[in-house]
Amino acid sequence: MNRIEVIPLSGIPEVSKGDDLAALILDAARRSALALDDGDVAVVKHKIVSKAEGRVVRLSSITPGRRASALAKNQGKDPRLVELILRESVRVVRAGHGVIITETRQGFVCANSGIDQSNVGKGSVALLPVDPDRSAHRLQRELEKRTGKLLAVVVTDTFGRPWRLGQTDVAIGCSGVLPLVEYAGRKDKFGYELRVTEPSVVDEIAGAAELAIGKLNGIPVAIVRGADYVRGEGTVKDMLMPADRDLFR
Repeated sequence: MNRIEVIPLSGIPEVSKGDDLAALILDAARRSALALDDGDVAVVKHKIVSKAEGRVVRLSSITPGRRASALAKNQGKDPRLVELILRESVRVVRAGHGVIITETRQGFVCANSGIDQSNVGKGSVALLPVDPDRSAHRLQRELEKRTGKLLAVVVTDTFGRPWRLGQTDVAIGCSGVLPLVEYAGRKDKFGYELRVTEPSVVDEIAGAAELAIGKLNGIPVAIVRGADYVRGEGTVKDMLMPADRDLFR
């Protein structure tokens, strides 16, 4: 039985394009008298990754096309935002109740192509990182280089789920941790052989971190310590449901 500890890192300033996220995280850890240790997982809200990578767009710079304007009128949304939603997607899965569900260029099926208007300033929106797994890998490499510790990084976003109300944080990028653990073939204490059980460790880590970070506290990073995970080079792309097995598309 592992004891899990989630440590929010406060004091990270507003992030801008080109900022050194590893330096900002380590500075915040030092101010909290926290020394990163082997096995720690840095859980990072995608918003600061997007900001550092220049993935923030002013809506005033966007001219909506005919399709975006029609869809915006139908769903009661800003046509400029809908134009970005379409640009960031490979297809619209469904639209209704003011929500546009898309498949993003990264392969995620989510609302509004993952575009977020919160915590970016009035008139601006944050797009998802182009490649969140690559972003996580770069950050992991820098944190390990500067600390000399074996670490993992999980980049998160807030997603809804097609069969439940409410949202939860999930992993959209990871590095240094295998995202899935296979229990198929193992037996429980009653001798029953598990067949399909496959916990999504990185999503569980993301959800645990969100409990400590919250939505309105201005804290974009937490360190999860004590999580039972397998170190490896898997990616969140490995978790994406193939279209021929997806019962919700």
